[in-house]
Amino acid sequence: MTSKERVRTALACQVPDRVPINYDANPGIDSRLKAHFGLKPADNEGLRQALGVDFRGVGARYVGPRLHEDIPERGVKVDNWGIHRRWVEHDSGGYWDYCDFPLQEADEETIAKWPMPSAEDYDYSNVRADCEQFAAFGVYVGGPGLGCIINTAGFFRSMEQVFVDLITDDPAGMLLIDRFLDVQFEITRRVLEAARGGVDFMWMGEDLGTQNSPLISVDIFRKHIRPRHQRFFDLAKAHSLPVMLHTCGSSSWAYEDYIAMGLKAVDTLQPEAKDMSPSHLKKTFGGRLAFHGCISTAGPVACGSVADVVKNCRETLEIMMPDGGYCFAPTHALQDNSPTENVVAMYETAHKHGVYR
Repeated sequence: MTSKERVRTALACQVPDRVPINYDANPGIDSRLKAHFGLKPADNEGLRQALGVDFRGVGARYVGPRLHEDIPERGVKVDNWGIHRRWVEHDSGGYWDYCDFPLQEADEETIAKWPMPSAEDYDYSNVRADCEQFAAFGVYVGGPGLGCIINTAGFFRSMEQVFVDLITDDPAGMLLIDRFLDVQFEITRRVLEAARGGVDFMWMGEDLGTQNSPLISVDIFRKHIRPRHQRFFDLAKAHSLPVMLHTCGSSSWAYEDYIAMGLKAVDTLQPEAKDMSPSHLKKTFGGRLAFHGCISTAGPVACGSVADVVKNCRETLEIMMPDGGYCFAPTHALQDNSPTENVVAMYETAHKHGVYR
């Protein structure tokens, strides 16, 4: 099969020639993998080829004006949405941490006037060409941040305030959510129009659980999250595309609702979280949902030996592969504390033991 055929088959809960393989990583381990394969630091495509990755994403390029300025005296980067980040070093690398929460105490008037990008600020002329370039691969639009309500609003208002907004129906918080979702929706709609059939699925996200429990009640989910996500599902349906949803933490409590909405695949699938083990997911949702993930970025890949990694990956494949519907991928971005040899072993195991015979 081509990668495109492989991805489409797996997302349809059918059996491909081998499991499709995907990749995401933080900068530190990403650069070490490129060095391992003798690639230049910016050769993202070369690394995906080396790892045998079956997925590629397409999107529009921002060409609009600069809407917010950095705060160099504090080392704070501010993007065009006005979200603040600062670089935090750790023993194995570093990451951009969200800070300041500029709209934490904002009222409706302030949020209504807050500068945000417009769908008009993006260039869609490259989308069709990118789809053609990646025609052999499983092509997606979006990603874990598309449609994400709790996390994205938290970048502006803090997680604590977002939960208060959802519980109290705070008008300012609801306005913020609807403003950025409206922009995301329109950009996605235009990308799909520009792709002219070159996209294979839509990738969305919503973190719904801690390690042990839901983040919100079912009632709040059905009141605020589900209806706002439904229009993205309807957009995908209008283009005959399946939807895959990124859900960190203990999130399977919401899967029945999402299946009713039209969900076809779930991503991340942290095996340590409650009701998220591969065996539980396969038993409960196998045949109704395809699975993308399950290889823990906090497990043997980060903390074990090469032998531990091979054992863990083989066990996961043995559970998830029967009857198809599984895509091999890390539960999130591979972390910088992951030894290079462990990550290489992870992908070698997928290619060796992820083949259907």
